[in-house]
This record gives sequence, C-alpha cells and structure tokens, in this order.
Amino acid sequence: MARATGMGGVFFRAGDTEALARWYETHLGVTGFWEQEAGMTVFAPFRRDTDYFPPDKQWMINFRVDDLTALMDELAAAGIAIETRAEWDTPETGRFARIHDPEGNPIELWEPAAG
Repeated sequence: MARATGMGGVFFRAGDTEALARWYETHLGVTGFWEQEAGMTVFAPFRRDTDYFPPDKQWMINFRVDDLTALMDELAAAGIAIETRAEWDTPETGRFARIHDPEGNPIELWEPAAG
C-alpha cells in the first residue's frame, strides 16, 4: 500500500504573513523551505473538547528542539511568554514547553527523551 512518508508542509492563515514568517525564522529557525532533522513526528487528532490546547484553535504545532532550556532562555530574553507544567514532562516522552506566535497560535516545544 502506498503511504505518506513525512510531513510535506504546514499551511495556515495569517494576518501579516511576512511578519509572522520572520518571527518563526528569528525565534525558532524555521524558514519557508526548512530542512528538518530526521526524528519522530506525532500525528494525533484530539477530541473537540480537549483542554490540551486552546478551545478556539483548531490546531497546535509541535516542534522538536535540541535544547529546550537554552531555547526557553532565548525566548524569554526576547520577551516571549513561556508556559511549562511538571505534568507535561515524563522520562518516556521528554520535556515540553508552550509559547504562542504573535497571532496567538499555540506552539508546543518538545525535547524528546534521550535514547
């Protein structure tokens, strides 16, 4: 059976596409044509009544990161609010933090567990 082999893109609406693209490049290193590192990608529909991300948002993007602590320090220095919760982090899955882009879209940052 033919199948998908990876994510080919993430497309979403924005009020100011150029400013938002700059924000993602500046703070997360994500560019329009972005060569990502190999690794796990989670594809998981959530129930409509989930409280895992804001109820007024249809989606939340999750980025794998190589050093969550250092990235959170950089984001905080840039004045970006960061949310962490102890219950999000597990030895099996790794560490998580949440931020929002300038248009209010939720972003989850994930440092996978070692190994």
